[in-house]
Amino acid sequence: MTTGSREELTPKEVVLEGIGVSPGVGIGPAFILSDDKEQPVERAIIDRDVPREIARFEEAIMTTRHQIKEIQEGLTDAIGQTDASILDAHLMVLDDRSFIEDVIVGLKKQLKNVETVVRLVAKKYADALSKVDDEYLRERAADIKDVARRILRNLHGDTYDLSVVLEHKSLVVARDLAPSEIAALRNDRVVGIATDLGSRTSHTAIMARSLEIPAVMALRDVSTRVFSGDQVLIDGNKGLLIISPTEERLQAYGQVVKAREHIRSELAGLRDEPAETKDGHRIVLSANIELPDDVDAALEHGANGVGLFRSEYLYLTREVLPSEDEQARAYGEVARRFESKPVIIRTLDLGGDKIGTAFQIPRERNPFMGWRAIRFCLSHPAIFKTQLKAILRASHEGNVKLMYPMITSVEEVVDANAILEEAKAELSAAGVPFDGGMEVGVMIETPSAALTADTIAPHVNFFSLGSNDLIQYTLAVDRGNEQIANLYKPTHPAIIKLIQHTIDVGHQYGIWVGLCGEMAADPLLTPLLLGLKIDELSVTPPALPMVKDAIRSLDYPAAQELAAAALSGKSAEHVIDLCRETIARTAPEILELVR
Repeated sequence: MTTGSREELTPKEVVLEGIGVSPGVGIGPAFILSDDKEQPVERAIIDRDVPREIARFEEAIMTTRHQIKEIQEGLTDAIGQTDASILDAHLMVLDDRSFIEDVIVGLKKQLKNVETVVRLVAKKYADALSKVDDEYLRERAADIKDVARRILRNLHGDTYDLSVVLEHKSLVVARDLAPSEIAALRNDRVVGIATDLGSRTSHTAIMARSLEIPAVMALRDVSTRVFSGDQVLIDGNKGLLIISPTEERLQAYGQVVKAREHIRSELAGLRDEPAETKDGHRIVLSANIELPDDVDAALEHGANGVGLFRSEYLYLTREVLPSEDEQARAYGEVARRFESKPVIIRTLDLGGDKIGTAFQIPRERNPFMGWRAIRFCLSHPAIFKTQLKAILRASHEGNVKLMYPMITSVEEVVDANAILEEAKAELSAAGVPFDGGMEVGVMIETPSAALTADTIAPHVNFFSLGSNDLIQYTLAVDRGNEQIANLYKPTHPAIIKLIQHTIDVGHQYGIWVGLCGEMAADPLLTPLLLGLKIDELSVTPPALPMVKDAIRSLDYPAAQELAAAALSGKSAEHVIDLCRETIARTAPEILELVR
């Protein structure tokens, strides 16, 4: 414990800056989540005690599994199956025979109480995974730590649960916070979350956004700078945590909250308005969805179709592959809900950070550059063809398109199209109706695909730029690594030039070009993307009103001037400054919501 008076440790007002991962403002007393309860007392046992310790361990495993499943079921009802599936990784740890057997062997060899052995085994696994370069495996270390914490609590009968411990509205402060812990929170008792560690793409950040809890991460030492009961203010938009805010600050933020609520209410009125500039230039503004259940949110926010249906979520967390009939029903349901509006279904994109239990995919040192997406599908033509036939059957609705992910060469497109033609022939022979003219496109999310777009264009009907991976692969920056988060720059000159090149090539060959990913959902970048002559933007449903407002506030020639200036820009910072200046002039209300 650091010495000194409370006044010395907590000044009148302290402003800490981190990464805003979930928008919103929260004000309330701090609740410090400590790890002290997780340090078991070590004690020796004798041989005849081992069976009893094993039984305690097995009971704790069963209790932990039950708790996580209960949390997951509650989340599924609240925020949908997709976000709730984050906890599948925790269940996989509980079912990992290597982990369980290491604990049992450790009991017999070390003759220590099971709490001690669980902690040591979990630490061994987590330490090993924490040292690897791959972000996916590093996140598995966090899963192991979280599961171990729950097992230890259950071993010593600790019913510690954030949803119970929080007696009144509080802002939860911790060194780190696991997905299962945040999932157990009661929204009416949590005004915000602040952690020392974390990044925007961490599972905890995703969960916070899904639950609409303001959150700031990567605050470094916030858990040691705040006392329980301190008044704190969190701004998830700007990434700020303010300890002991002044009365003036509180009043100012009260106005900010009211202004943001008013702006959101105004933007909701744009739902049925077209996505077109003031001078009449119109683009397609679509939604990204993961499951048929997401359609309601997309329609509620005014989506003009689906620009990205992530079909792999029909495969995740399943022991058996979805059948052709099951897939056709799911795709057809979405197509019918959108009537004549386009629905673009991305073919299976497993691998990287998405592994389905029905597949035997070997663990790779660098899965994001490994056997995934189109590579996996071309290696499993039977699985691939089943999905293609299901998509073709759904295309009978008349508004379905498909696209292949992670293309790196024209050969992959040719091979995929060949399997598609086989699927068409089999359906025709069986007398099953489908749209023979269904549009087929590719995701441009690798530098090689962007640079050879001219060889790919003759074989497809459209391009869809996947900005998240395009940035990651072009800049060699792991987008989930908080240590280098400052290097992940969507407005880097190389990214802007690759996007511009892809759009120009697409238009040269008479095909349209869309963009999905975080860039599309950032209204600050909307003027730039319009100026680069993008034809379609596909974003998460909550971002639709802001992006539409940015579009409707612009003059198209001004957007083109901005794009020309950006293409000659020397730095990412210069480009984002140009975008910010444009939005400040045309739609200043957006700045209140995004920064």
